[in-house]
Amino acid sequence: MSDTNTIPSFGAMLRTALGDAIIVDAGENFLDMCDEGIVFEFPFAPEGSVRELRGRDTMAAYLPKAGGLISFESMSPAVTHVTKDGETFVLEFSCKGEGKAGRYDQNYISVIKVKNGRIVHYRDYWNPQVLLDAVGGLETLKFELGNFIDA
Repeated sequence: MSDTNTIPSFGAMLRTALGDAIIVDAGENFLDMCDEGIVFEFPFAPEGSVRELRGRDTMAAYLPKAGGLISFESMSPAVTHVTKDGETFVLEFSCKGEGKAGRYDQNYISVIKVKNGRIVHYRDYWNPQVLLDAVGGLETLKFELGNFIDA
């Protein structure tokens, strides 16, 4: 999925995609959108890399390390699908960026569960080969994100 329209950040994309389901006070700050007990999963992550993160404090420690692996250039607006319960959202979006070893042009499908105005569960589906090619392989991920593996 590619879109010539871009938005300034991941947080801005989520704010637009999830709208009133997220508390207003969170603004466009991703961590402020998350519940203290958030579970963030990467079902397609390569074996031996980070597959799951639990808790907002863990996310706060992880995001700067993971964000340092890719320089993001643009992000598309999400196509948002809301389930009947009104608390589960499926987002389709893409981004463009650069890793130290190559391009990071990725398509995502994310399944997000919201309760009481905050994200409680986030499953992020993406192509692991695009990530591995961009960062220089699994060893780079293990080195950069090692303390989060088997979190």
